[in-house]
Amino acid sequence: MYLGLDLGTSGLRAVLMAANGTVCAVAEQGYDVAHPFAGWSEQDPASWLRACGAAVDELRAEAGASWAALKGVGLSGQMHGAVLLDAHGEVLRPCILWNDTRAAKEAAALDADPDFRALSGNIVFPGFTAPKLAWVAKHEPYIFSKLAKVLLPKDYLRFWLTGELATDMSDAAGTSWLDVGKRAWSETLLTKSGMRLDQMPPLLEGSAQAGNLSAARLGEWGLNGPITVAAGGADNAAAACGTGCVSEGQGFVSLGTSGVLLAARNAYAPAPETAVHTFCHALPNRWYQMGVILSATDALNWLSHTCGQTPEALSALTGAALTAPSSVTFLPYLSGERTPHNDATIRGAFIGLDIATDQAELTRALMQGVAFALRDSLEALRSTGANLERLLAIGGGAQSEYWLKVLATVLNLPLDLPRTGELGAALGAARLGLIAATGAAPEAIITPPNIARSIMPDPAFTAAYEAAYQRYRALYPALKPFSGAMP
Repeated sequence: MYLGLDLGTSGLRAVLMAANGTVCAVAEQGYDVAHPFAGWSEQDPASWLRACGAAVDELRAEAGASWAALKGVGLSGQMHGAVLLDAHGEVLRPCILWNDTRAAKEAAALDADPDFRALSGNIVFPGFTAPKLAWVAKHEPYIFSKLAKVLLPKDYLRFWLTGELATDMSDAAGTSWLDVGKRAWSETLLTKSGMRLDQMPPLLEGSAQAGNLSAARLGEWGLNGPITVAAGGADNAAAACGTGCVSEGQGFVSLGTSGVLLAARNAYAPAPETAVHTFCHALPNRWYQMGVILSATDALNWLSHTCGQTPEALSALTGAALTAPSSVTFLPYLSGERTPHNDATIRGAFIGLDIATDQAELTRALMQGVAFALRDSLEALRSTGANLERLLAIGGGAQSEYWLKVLATVLNLPLDLPRTGELGAALGAARLGLIAATGAAPEAIITPPNIARSIMPDPAFTAAYEAAYQRYRALYPALKPFSGAMP
């Protein structure tokens, strides 16, 4: 048996997988995010440990005697978070999360130095780790003076599991401290952001062994060792392992809280000016690129709250049949946008509202606007040389037949729907745990799912949605002067 642990923003998901890839048990535990000031987003790392312990207790109860066959553990987690440890391994302050924007000024200052884009292959976004530490150095100097190590969220969980300090290439790629092409910490970038190499954990490939479960965890979990713990991967890298997207031409689109369009790459091909993320994959000598939009199902949740309807009720209003594009255009910039605009201050809008516009029309416009934003990401990925001829469709929004038909037609690509079953980051983490524990060839374990059916672009509406997309693109520069803080 192999355990995959995915440390998300709102909860931890645990999957117990047999050696043949069959998922035997699943458990989830939630925790809170604190927002003490506008733009701040923090978590107590201790809440992750409590959630992990509770999730494992659930799995043990569900798995029964098969729990004793556990041989490996893999990890996945939210990227960019900053867990600060002192010389004794104690946490110095709450973890600053990926969606925290307090370090916007520090990010802009680092990004103005051409070495950061040249070596890291990415824009320095406010949510990345390096600007967070620059903010701490400036605003919390006492904390910064005691800093011995910086860990990413899943790596703090591994520290608790094993007592070992380490990170993997895919997670480290989101710090702005990694030379992503060379897959090594950059002393140049560390020095320029006020950090030292000895404050970084050792680097490993995601499928490598990163220690064994400690005696304390073995005792708590009723196990006999040794049990290997893999280095694991960042959430989207692990999700790509869960969906088998590891080679050139493979990719997925995720309609989750945020929207992701990911392409696996066999070579390093950064294009930071596009606001596409270029990161190391969780497997050796592979990379991936992704466009990210900040509001996908999160936009539907916002409309749901505003209208006093559940997301499911709003989705039902659209029906399943594809219709001509709505005369209302939605720009889903509710929390700013990453790809392709890299704009933390832009805000969303409905354009073209009519007195007859109802909740069904608003929902159709919203789903179309998210699809148009993901089309922006597809165009940005294509500009780097990524060649995608079809995509897996995953995430909660993929349960909407209408949304999938809109998305396929807007992207003009077939969308493959996996058969019902566990997918994504927790499964990818379990697969990495299996490889680390057994030495199995990654290509034998990291395989695509069986496809239940495919959603094809509708040629009857392709031209109309193309025209609607071009109108959508023209609205960003028109909206920009009216976003941000009022004078």
